[in-house]
Amino acid sequence: MKNFVKEVRAMRRGITLWSPFAELERIRRELDRIFEDVFPTADREETLAPPVDVYETDSEVVVKAELPGVKKEDIDVTIKENTVSIRAEKREEREEKTENVHRVERFYGRLERLIPLPADVKPDKAKAEYRDGVLELRIPKQKVTKEAKVQIK
Repeated sequence: MKNFVKEVRAMRRGITLWSPFAELERIRRELDRIFEDVFPTADREETLAPPVDVYETDSEVVVKAELPGVKKEDIDVTIKENTVSIRAEKREEREEKTENVHRVERFYGRLERLIPLPADVKPDKAKAEYRDGVLELRIPKQKVTKEAKVQIK
């Protein structure tokens, strides 16, 4: 019996509780390491996807994208096959005084987002406005006939 108790105590010391979240974090770290080996970040330029709101009214689809710190001339918008493509470049502001820099957290680089639209639109009639770091696109909907009389020959 004493041997059995000793064995149980030894087994308890060797048992660790399984944590699914800790396991997921371990897998994430391992995948990050693998991707870093395959695609080193030194050669890769960071791209950020700006947050957007997409909604529709009776007559148009409206897309609003946050592009803070981006100049109007650095924004490119394309509408193709009911998808809006927004590309922009946020350029770094350079100052001559670089001493005593304590923190740099702001993002500089490319911003890119492809947004599928919820309805058929007329891309050639789209209007864009950029104010206070928010790009607003208003794209008229295409009238789609849901019913058509078909003549039989």
